[in-house]
Amino acid sequence: MKKPREKSINRRTFLKGAGVAAASLALTGCNGITEEFLQKHFTEMSPDEIDAVRERLEKQYKKKYGRTFHLGTEPADPGILFGYGLDLSRCIGCRRCVYACVGENNQSRIPQIQWIRVLRFENGSIDYEESEHYYDASMVPMDGYYTIPVQCQQCENPPCVKACPTGATWKEPDGIVVVDYNWCIGCRYCMAACPYWARHFNFATPQIPVDEMNTNLHYLGNRPRMRGVVEKCTFCVQRTRKGRYPACVEVCPVGARKFGNLLDENSEISLILKTKRTFKLKDELNTRPKFYYFFAT
Repeated sequence: MKKPREKSINRRTFLKGAGVAAASLALTGCNGITEEFLQKHFTEMSPDEIDAVRERLEKQYKKKYGRTFHLGTEPADPGILFGYGLDLSRCIGCRRCVYACVGENNQSRIPQIQWIRVLRFENGSIDYEESEHYYDASMVPMDGYYTIPVQCQQCENPPCVKACPTGATWKEPDGIVVVDYNWCIGCRYCMAACPYWARHFNFATPQIPVDEMNTNLHYLGNRPRMRGVVEKCTFCVQRTRKGRYPACVEVCPVGARKFGNLLDENSEISLILKTKRTFKLKDELNTRPKFYYFFAT
C-alpha cells in the first residue's frame, strides 16, 4: 500500500500563500484587516510606518468606543534606565496602587486583571510561595503582618523575553520590558518563564466601561488589548517617557514607592541604592530585576 505523499512547505511557499490570502482580503474590501495582518514588528517599522499604524488604531478606537484617543509611540530616551524602589516599612497594604494601575492602564474589569499583586506575610516570615494573596484590606495596617506588592520586575536578564517564540516581547533601552500585542500569539510561554507571576493572559475580550477608559495611550503600553494576548506592567510607559511618575507611585498615600533614573547619580532611586540595604525578589535566579525592596526604618 502506497504511503500518502508528504507535502513540504518552505518559507517561499508560506509567503506565497500569505500573499494570496492578503490579496483576497484586499479584494473583499478588508484593507484594515490586511494592514494589521501584514504589520511589521514594531522595532522594524520606519517612522512613517509607525505613524500610519498610530493613525489607523486611533481611528479604530474612535469607531469602537466613540471617544477620541491619543496613541503615543515615544521611544526610550538616551541616558535613562528606569529603576523602582519600594519601602516595605511604609507600605500598609491598602491596594490603592492596584486600583490606580487598573484605571491608568485600561485593565479588564470583567474578567478582572490586575498587574500588581499585594502579598501578605506574617511578621518574621518571607516565604514568597506561601504568602497570602487575598486578604481584607478594609482595615490597614494590620497588626502582626506586613505586605509586599509585586509586579513586573523589569529584569535586565528577562526569562520571558527568551521564552517568546515570536519576539513579541523585548527589553527597551530604558529597561522597560514591553509587549507588542499584534505579534503576541497567546502561547503563554512567557508566563511560564516569569518567576514573579507578573504576566496576565486575556482569556476573554477585556471589558472596560467606556467612560472609565484612559484615552492617553502608548502603543507598547496601555492601549486596548484583545482576547488571546498577554499583558504586563510597563512602568506606565505612557507617563514615564513624558517625565511623569507611574500611577502607582503618585497614588501611594504613605510615599512607599520610589522611581527614577538609575543612570543619574542624584536621582532618588540612586540615592536609595547608595544609602539603604536593598534586596531583590528571587535574586538567585540571575534575572537581575530593576525593582528594589528596602526597609527605611
